[in-house]
Amino acid sequence: MKHLPHLTFLRSFEAAARHLSFTAASEELNCTQSAVSNHVRSLEEYIGRPLFVRLPRALALTEVGEAYLPSVRHALQEIDVATEALLSQKRRREVVVSCPTSLASVWLAGVLRDFHLTHPDILVTVHGTVWTDVEQDVSDISITMDHTDDIPDGAAQLWDERLALVCAPDFRVEGKPLTDPAQLVRARRIQVLGRPIYWELMARHFGIKIFEATGGYKTDVSSLAARLAAEGLGCAALPRVLARPYLDQGELIEPFQTDIRNPWVYCARFKSRTPTPSVRLFKSWLLDAAARMEG
Repeated sequence: MKHLPHLTFLRSFEAAARHLSFTAASEELNCTQSAVSNHVRSLEEYIGRPLFVRLPRALALTEVGEAYLPSVRHALQEIDVATEALLSQKRRREVVVSCPTSLASVWLAGVLRDFHLTHPDILVTVHGTVWTDVEQDVSDISITMDHTDDIPDGAAQLWDERLALVCAPDFRVEGKPLTDPAQLVRARRIQVLGRPIYWELMARHFGIKIFEATGGYKTDVSSLAARLAAEGLGCAALPRVLARPYLDQGELIEPFQTDIRNPWVYCARFKSRTPTPSVRLFKSWLLDAAARMEG
């Protein structure tokens, strides 16, 4: 590597040029006036040209000094900015996560609760999303729902997802409990906008003709579809992870057991190549929690 002037010499030159005074520069840099003078003299010897005209009670920049100063100042500013960014990153005890709103409310919230019990000093900020992720670089960790044929490069699938057919315990179809898959043709069905494949897969699984539109409730929020089903407003075909809390609490039931693979899966991207210790901790915690999912 080519030998370059010492950084201390450059800082002394920049401060002296800004103040046009070795004394003022020494006060700013917290060193002696003679040290600043010696640093500048050493830099001049390295360059082979004078940088200052030394007057009886003041300094003045030479033409060489005036030409050299902007580049030195810019370089020092770049070093300061880069150093502060690294130090701030090291100090930061925060993780920013973007996650589909439905998954955040029924799964990620529990992950955050357990993480906080172990790492209460790390703040996690969650941006809820519906169809698209937040703007690039907003989050350290981005969870999205992607089709298995179109998982983004660098994304990690969190688990194999299954679909569940759910309804309220007292749900009726034409006054009768839902006990036969053939009743689904006439049942009020809740539609998740953008995911018609859910009901298509259900129809295929039960050997039923593709469902016609029913005029039932529609929503683009899957967790709301689960809530509507729990209120008795229809039956719903949903990712099992979103239905599980309602099933565990008895607000929803599965009238028929199914094992239908969902082609839409949850994936995570970890955006920084040099994550902070806090991000590394939460990433490991998140992946461990995902590994415990049964799908």
